[in-house]
Amino acid sequence: MRWFTRGDIDGFFGLALDNLVQLLLIQGLCTFVLGLPTELVAGRILPGAALSILVGNAFYSWQAHKLAAQTGRTDICALPYGINTISLFAHVFLVMLPAKLVAEAAGAEDPARVAWIAGVWACIGSGLIEFFGAFVADFIRRLTPRAALLSTLSGIALGFISLGFLFRTFANPLVGLATFGITLLTYFGRVKFKGGLPGGLVAVGIGTAIAWASGLAPVGPTPTEGLSLHLPVPVTTELLSGASTLWTYFSVVLPMGIFNVVGSLQNIESAEAAGDAYPTKPSLAWNGVSTLVAGLLGSCFPTTIYIGHPGWKAMGARAGYSVLNGVFVCAICLTGALSWLAWAVPVDAGMAIVLWIGIVITAQAFQAVSREHAPAVVMGLLPGVGAWGALMAKNGLRAAGAGTPEHPFTPDLIEAFHSSDTWIHGAFALEQGFIFTAMVLGSITVSLIDRAFHHAAVWALLGAALSLTGLMHGYAWTPSDTVVALTPGWSWAAGYGVMALVFGLAPWVTEQSEGH
Repeated sequence: MRWFTRGDIDGFFGLALDNLVQLLLIQGLCTFVLGLPTELVAGRILPGAALSILVGNAFYSWQAHKLAAQTGRTDICALPYGINTISLFAHVFLVMLPAKLVAEAAGAEDPARVAWIAGVWACIGSGLIEFFGAFVADFIRRLTPRAALLSTLSGIALGFISLGFLFRTFANPLVGLATFGITLLTYFGRVKFKGGLPGGLVAVGIGTAIAWASGLAPVGPTPTEGLSLHLPVPVTTELLSGASTLWTYFSVVLPMGIFNVVGSLQNIESAEAAGDAYPTKPSLAWNGVSTLVAGLLGSCFPTTIYIGHPGWKAMGARAGYSVLNGVFVCAICLTGALSWLAWAVPVDAGMAIVLWIGIVITAQAFQAVSREHAPAVVMGLLPGVGAWGALMAKNGLRAAGAGTPEHPFTPDLIEAFHSSDTWIHGAFALEQGFIFTAMVLGSITVSLIDRAFHHAAVWALLGAALSLTGLMHGYAWTPSDTVVALTPGWSWAAGYGVMALVFGLAPWVTEQSEGH
């Protein structure tokens, strides 16, 4: 298999755009929310993140070539890799910001530095969980029905990728619909432009030109900083001064680390459903290694095996797109070019590619399972879409002025929503650990369709157990959010327990319906 193909160019544009969005989020949140100095963000955090992405992409590219050599095939697509969005927000708002506020209240000389070290330790903790989770993930994968694994990804793709970018497409329709049309023509129409121009390159190029012509670009004021080299540096000395922070924020690190393991596991299953069967243990273990590299070099943000493999593969991407992505990320982070790129190329110019990826992932869940299990796919979709809806509700509250020290989020919001017949308490509960909820409900549905009632009962008991740990459903109020709380969710555990009892008794209290 060749290292680079024409399809790798298309795949690169989509994956690089996704990584660019995460890097811009890091830059914005660290600078404007946490108040970290520019030299810390540009000189330590971004270089550490860039090198970890390069290390991960290099491994998964090599892994794709190894699989190609073993199978004699030339159509193997590397696992996509990048920064985990959900962990990014969790580390900023649930680890780094609280650490900074505590340091300020204690009169610390440099609260921003305290926040940074807390984030680095959280990243290292997540990497350790990802690494050791690799040794039990195969067991989980063997026990979980494919419909449950793929439908969980589909819920994330439909809500957090497809719907979010669809909103943005129609908010800026001139750029959004033009690039979306090119993307649909190229990939669903299965055509290519004359002269061998990749569809992704055409979409981004035309999108950028329209954005400049219509005033959507440049984005913001012209950057003032020039280009300069920022090489990653180990943070061994700094880590020794803040080792206790890992335990302080372990209640955040643990669920995020487990979430990363399970999410990466589902992405490996998605790749196998698309035809590329990668071994679970080394794939997940290297995921952990790359996150540890990020932390040891000063990044606060875990990396993960990305959602989207079926889409990149359908574009014709093989191994080269992953290498190009790693090199691109390093180039813009180590040279300080990130601000200039964001200024010149708006996200809208390439978002159609990512939207298409979300559509393909959602479709795969139905295409790669038996027709009889389609209802289980729908069941597994619902928690992800529900979690996205909860996020939209909270964003709406913040836009209306809530979520501030003067108007914090409180349980009173529940009654206010109930007055409009919106059961927001259920949405907030569904949001926490939704990736586990989707797996449990999807697996229960598959078991019931197959009339494996005792299997369904076992999955319901697992739902009860996860609820008791607080990894599912339990949440706590903060001034601007609802977040996971590792405390027993007794009411949800009881509900799953009753489900298990119903399924366990089914062979003795039911009989098969006529015609089924």
